[in-house]
Parts: sequence; C-alpha cells; structure tokens
Amino acid sequence: MIDASQPAQPTAAGPAFLDTVDGGRIAYHRTEGRGPGLVFCGGFMSDMTGTKALALEAYAKRRGKAFLRFDYRGHGQSSGRFVEGTIGAWKDDALAVFDALTEGPQILVGSSMGGWIALLLARERPERIAGLVGIAAAPDFTEDLMWAQFDAAERETLKTERILRQPSDYSDEPYTITMDLIEEGRRHLLLQTPIPISAPVRLLQGMRDSDVPYRHALLLAERLEAEDVQIQLIKNGDHRLSTDQDLAILCRTLDSLLPH
Repeated sequence: MIDASQPAQPTAAGPAFLDTVDGGRIAYHRTEGRGPGLVFCGGFMSDMTGTKALALEAYAKRRGKAFLRFDYRGHGQSSGRFVEGTIGAWKDDALAVFDALTEGPQILVGSSMGGWIALLLARERPERIAGLVGIAAAPDFTEDLMWAQFDAAERETLKTERILRQPSDYSDEPYTITMDLIEEGRRHLLLQTPIPISAPVRLLQGMRDSDVPYRHALLLAERLEAEDVQIQLIKNGDHRLSTDQDLAILCRTLDSLLPH
C-alpha cells in the first residue's frame, strides 16, 4: 500500500519523490497551474522523460495548467525492479500520485500501457476526471496483445521459466515479460464488459501501429459507457505518435477538452 501523505520536494535538477510504506520511492515532476490539470501516464518500459511527456509539460506551461508526470515503480528514476511490476502495482502508483499530488478535476493522458492505467484510474476516481486522452491506448494488452499472440514455445517458456525476453523496437534492452505480469493482468481486464467511465474520451491511434492495432481503439470505444467518445485515426501514425504532426494533434485534442 502507498503512503501518499508527505511527498518529498524536488531538487533543482532532479525529480521529487513520493515515499511508499514499503520503502519505495515514486519519482515525479509537477508543474503548478490552474485546473483542470493534466496527468500523464507513460507506457510499458517507458519513463517520464520521453518526447510526449515533455511536450505535454511544455503545453501545460503555455496554457498555465497544472501538470504531473511520474515513473511507475521499476521505471525511470523510481525505485523497484521492473521484473517485479504488474498492472495492479503500476495502477496503485498512478492512484497514489494522483491522490497526493493533484487537486480538483484532471484530464488523464495515457500512452500505450498508460492508456490502460488511465482507464483504471478513471474508474476509481470518476468524480475527479474531466476527460481522458488515450494515445495508442492498450487496455488488456497483456492478454490480447501478448498472451494471445505468443506461440506454443513462448507460452511454454513463460509457464516453466516464468519470464520471457523479446527484442524491442524502441530500446536496446529487450522486453521483459513475466508470467506474474500476465496472470495479475487478468484481474484488471476491461474490454470484456462495459467500462463505467462517463467523462469525455479522445482516442488517438496510428493506423501503422504494429503493437496496438487500430481495431483495438474501435473495441475500446464500443466498451466505454461514455457517450462523448471520439477516435482520431492517423493513417501514417506508428505506435509512438511522437512526430511534430502527432504532437500538434495531441495539443489540439487537449484544447478541445480544456475550457478557454
């Protein structure tokens, strides 16, 4: 469980840290500003120093909006080992920083796995969610985009060795997938039933995304109970959606959700 009562303060160059009762530390950067604030949830094996996180921070500063970016445990500058992480643990990290470090209505922006985390967070704090933006959002990816796609040998490796390493298109480090990640992820699946989120949702999805097929976004839109759900398909967009064109679309999407 997270003890989110007293976050440490940042140094001039580094992040601040939110201490946990088990001795862990969640690294974060927070920008002061008006509400609704913006909270960025990063992706699998990503961190809060990526292109989208920093572009969102710059956008928030231009708009005078509060902004929060953070690293899940086992990611970036937070404590913990990545191989021990699970969807539930990373959701708890997001919930901890959300409760401790934000006030009032917030717009969640989730990239890839962060889209799943943002949806879980929105479901637990519905009264504080002013909107949600998914960037190649990947709810249920451990089951639908990993386990269901693995061949018999990969599944057997996971069952016997409890860990599988695969090459990554985004890092020199391989993807490290554990059986714990797969099994625990099944406790947080969203796409099998209606998703009780009523806030406006915007889904940005590249049609050349080799990791999250754009049909995944269509299924997510169908499952959301919210009526105000829009999908923007970007024909030449890949999984990252980090080009200048992609970031401009993201900023315009946020402009449409924020009061003028």
